[in-house]
Amino acid sequence: MTPNLPEIQITHHARATRLRLRVEPTQIKLTVPKFCTKRQIQNFLAESEQWMIETWQKQQEKAGQIDKELPLALKLFNSVQPLQIIYQTQKNSFIFDEQIHQLLISDRQPESYLKAFVIAYAKHYLPIYLQQISVETGLKFGECSIRQPKTRWGSCTARHDIMLNSALVLCDQAVARYVCVHELAHTRYFDHSPAFWSEVEKHDSDYKNHRKILKSGVMPWWWH
Repeated sequence: MTPNLPEIQITHHARATRLRLRVEPTQIKLTVPKFCTKRQIQNFLAESEQWMIETWQKQQEKAGQIDKELPLALKLFNSVQPLQIIYQTQKNSFIFDEQIHQLLISDRQPESYLKAFVIAYAKHYLPIYLQQISVETGLKFGECSIRQPKTRWGSCTARHDIMLNSALVLCDQAVARYVCVHELAHTRYFDHSPAFWSEVEKHDSDYKNHRKILKSGVMPWWWH
């Protein structure tokens, strides 16, 4: 599950001799030879993932599609009410008042401190949420870690330890739930077989839509 990229448009071309990737401001196109296998395409995209993310980000900046204004409110995955943000001169990098839904950010390095708050919030709330979904689904896991990988929303090890991307707290709860369900399903099926997707669907009937949202979503500029 890759953040920051739009759906990749794959075109099979009879005269193509190799896989060719083109990143444009509004889309990413992949031209593949007629008899190229699905596995070859997946391997090629996996190898090109980091390059695609960096090139797409540069294209967005060049096209002026990234709003460089810092947000005055933040919608978090487990809160109905948006968090009001105030940037001001203060000693602490950030002060979070959960009671009145307010976040005070130091104006020294506001982008860095805003990201630091999101990471701290994710480290506290995402493991609690994963445990909640684990109980709901009956799928048990080992440890839960929260990190900031560039190319993954989550992962599950053979020991059933789950990693979640802290940026999930910036997604809708239904989407964050899907990622939890996806990784928990890997504790039963350590692949992406039909049985795995059947397990995912059992706990998230709208998983295809949630997956699509994740693939087409672009993270805010300050997150990078």
